This record gives sequence, C-alpha cells and structure tokens, in this order.
Amino acid sequence: MGRGYAGQDCSLARALEVVGERWTLLVLRDCFYGVTQFGDFQVHLDIPRAVLTERLKTLTGAGVLERHAHAGVVHYLLTEQGRELWPTVFALTQWGERWSAPEEGARRSFSHAACDAELDSTGWCPGCGSRPAPDELITREGPGAGEVVRTDRVSAALRAGPHRMLTPLFPEPGSTAAEGSAT
Repeated sequence: MGRGYAGQDCSLARALEVVGERWTLLVLRDCFYGVTQFGDFQVHLDIPRAVLTERLKTLTGAGVLERHAHAGVVHYLLTEQGRELWPTVFALTQWGERWSAPEEGARRSFSHAACDAELDSTGWCPGCGSRPAPDELITREGPGAGEVVRTDRVSAALRAGPHRMLTPLFPEPGSTAAEGSAT
C-alpha cells in the first residue's frame, strides 16, 4: 500500500501529506499547548524517538514548525502556517469529545482570555462573538478530565491550572515567555 498521495490532484491530499501521518496531529496539539522540546514531546506522547524525529522533520520541512536553538536546547515553534491549523485541531478535539465519551464532559476547556467566556464546540466565543486565535485562548482541565493517568511533566503542567495557549510550558529561565502563563 502506498504511503503518499502523489496521484491525487486534491488540496486535502496535499494537506494530508503534511499532517496525515499517525502522531502528527498530536505533536501539533502539544505545540498549541506550549510543548517545544523533543524530550517533552517524546515522553508526553509516548512516541518512538525515530517516529518523532521524522514527524518534526516533515513539519519543519513543510514550514509548519520552526526549529530554534537557545542555550544549547532545540525548541520547535509553530509558524503562522502552523497556527492556522488550530481550527482543524480544535474541531477534531471537539469531535472526539462528542463521540468518544460525551457523558463525561470535555477533558479540556478553552476560554477566550479577553472576556473569560468558554468557547462553544465550533470555536466561537459567545462572550464577544468572535473566533479567537489560539494565542488568545486559555486552556484548563474540563469536567471530564478524570483521574490522573499520565505523570510526565507536560501532563502535570497542564493539570496544574489554566495555561495560555502557545505559551511555552517550560520557558527558558529569564525569557519573556516565563511571564506569559495564565494564572
């Protein structure tokens, strides 16, 4: 079975060339949550090292992520092109919430930082009638979060309280991102 969509003359097929591999959307989700370092992606996702390397290579090659080195540590950051994938990631998350265990409620909630209103299932803010960009959102555990299953530092940081999307979960000491988390 072929692994590509070279024979397809379709924009969806071209998009799937970039984001359609297993794990890729979870890597992107974690980028929106503020994960930036290889080791944090690997532990949080429990993804094989070689697979993560390939996914990050594909995403950087396509211009969805940028690779930055700071103080000897490599960080992967969403580009404008990557941030435009937020509505897709959000929609798939909402679909999963609705159809996987709807009686439990949402595992994560997203609110608009400007007016503190929780987004509806389509990504609209009922408080101000807008569709906020991901950097305008606060995420926190929702009522369906359930018992603690994962104990890695990313999971712990996401459970610790509200967090502004796209703000690094673990900013470098002395960086301005250290001040960007929601409280």
